[in-house]
Amino acid sequence: MTASDNSSLLYPIAVLFDELKNEDSQVRLNAIKRLSTIALALGVEKTRCELIPFLTDTVYDEDEVLFALAEQLGSFAPYVGGPEHVHVLLRPLEQLATADETVVRDKAVESLRALATLQSSADLEAHFVPLVKSLAGGEWFTSRTSACGLLSACYQRVNSSLRADLRELFRALCQDETPMVRRAAAARFAEVARVVEPEHVKGELVATLVALSQDEQDSVRLLAVEACVGAAALLPKDDAKQIVVPLLRQCAEDSSWRVRYSVADKLIECQRALGKEVSKVDLVPVLPVLLNDAEAEVRSAAAGKVLAFCQNLDPYQRDLIIVNTILPHVKELVGDPSAQVRAELAAALPGLSPLLGKQCTVDHLLPLFLAQLKDDAADVRLNVLSHIGCVNDVIGVQQVAQSLLPAVVELAEDAKWRVRLAIIEYLPSLAGHLGAQLFDERLNALCCNWLVDHVFAVRQAAAGALKKLILKFGPEWAQSAVVPKVLSLAREPNYLHRMMCLLCIGEIAEVCGAEITMRLLLPTVLSLASDNVANVRFNVTKTLVKISPLVSPTCLQTQIKPVLDQLCMDNDFDVKYFASEAFVAIADATGIRIDSYVSNRPHSASKPAASERGRKD
Repeated sequence: MTASDNSSLLYPIAVLFDELKNEDSQVRLNAIKRLSTIALALGVEKTRCELIPFLTDTVYDEDEVLFALAEQLGSFAPYVGGPEHVHVLLRPLEQLATADETVVRDKAVESLRALATLQSSADLEAHFVPLVKSLAGGEWFTSRTSACGLLSACYQRVNSSLRADLRELFRALCQDETPMVRRAAAARFAEVARVVEPEHVKGELVATLVALSQDEQDSVRLLAVEACVGAAALLPKDDAKQIVVPLLRQCAEDSSWRVRYSVADKLIECQRALGKEVSKVDLVPVLPVLLNDAEAEVRSAAAGKVLAFCQNLDPYQRDLIIVNTILPHVKELVGDPSAQVRAELAAALPGLSPLLGKQCTVDHLLPLFLAQLKDDAADVRLNVLSHIGCVNDVIGVQQVAQSLLPAVVELAEDAKWRVRLAIIEYLPSLAGHLGAQLFDERLNALCCNWLVDHVFAVRQAAAGALKKLILKFGPEWAQSAVVPKVLSLAREPNYLHRMMCLLCIGEIAEVCGAEITMRLLLPTVLSLASDNVANVRFNVTKTLVKISPLVSPTCLQTQIKPVLDQLCMDNDFDVKYFASEAFVAIADATGIRIDSYVSNRPHSASKPAASERGRKD
């Protein structure tokens, strides 16, 4: 950089320094976000000697500014000369790590951890460890909470003497008189245990874990549950069984429901960490305790874990454990007072069928499914229906038809439209198991009812379901079982039903094929072009665009084009607009151009505001 370049930068740098001192916090915030610009202009020497000390002296500011500063300093190593000079950034970050605002402290800790990875072992011992000790011995709890997050960042890269000091610091933080510090230590227990030597985990940290799990503050005890998971993954299985399992059982019966909830929430992680052998003997009794908890939140969390817990059991003894130990408590939850508990259970219960097999499913689970399908809460019924597909594979279609179909038929007319919608979404899958004949006998009539449902979302989903059914059963089945019912809607007095006919034709034409479309579907669409309701007429144009790729060029010219010409002269402006647009859309879809002879075609650049009226009921 030349002397003239330096002089040209003096003014901008001076301006930025003034902005850092400005009384307006937004101005200071903008300046902090441009610190890298100042540092590049100053060079590494002046950044270390002038800018960083300046920032250290002015570190007391509003929280938003301090947060931005902590974030910037975490990536500031290149601007101070690289890893060998990173230690100059520790001082301002140490001050930020003592801030009152939690997010500022957390960001400062995050930046310090990032800088620790850049430092050599010698620099960590000379600069970083003293910073950790200083924070750990701070008068205010804010500095001590930050120290909890820095111990693991340097532990493995310092000498054995300093490691012993750091372990002692961590034990002291776990026993701190301030609950906030003990919470921070408990939250960091697992990551500290991962870097400490195995013999010290068992010899020193286990005693600390026991103390945390028996802390007088429930906010510390619930974090100790997560610490137990971390310890279980690190300790040998025998040691984990002797140390961790008793702590988990103790927490599962804790006086605070939040601690018990934490056990339920972390139960699967505990199970995986301890292994199948320990789980089947020592953790299986914990699940019933949680399922029978007095608090609905705990029961709900435990019910949501039933399936995953059972999947992780030893396959050779899984069915016996489920039937004898878990299902008796699950059956009681089917009638639980809390709808949330019943809903969580309904989502998990069908997944047990593949684990138990056909006979156990029929004997033990089917009665529960039937009870849940009649539950007063819509979410319970929805969850059963959404997950019941795996039951079909286990017990067979005939059993499903005999046991569950009556309940499905009843739910098809449920007062809650979301339940009806769920039945529609489940119907194509169920139809694949039932076959065309049984479907026609038991469920085909439901489709007609859904096509005239008073909720548009249900009618729309029913049209989509018809398309999926035709894909499963074929065009011949569609011609006899679906098409007549769809075409009959064109004769309904309610214009919404006539519009539904058009929507269905647009959905099923492609899967029905060209022959059925031209012979049966197209004449009905063309007949509705003279409907007395404008919404029906302009939906005719949209349907013609959809089915145009399936008809012959001759049909386009002799049947579709005259109808569109007629609609282009319609009295309704929206109809004329969509008819004129259809000529362009058909050309794009088919590659065949059919120009309108109508000269007064409305301009297509601006779509009329009223043109959306046919898309909503």
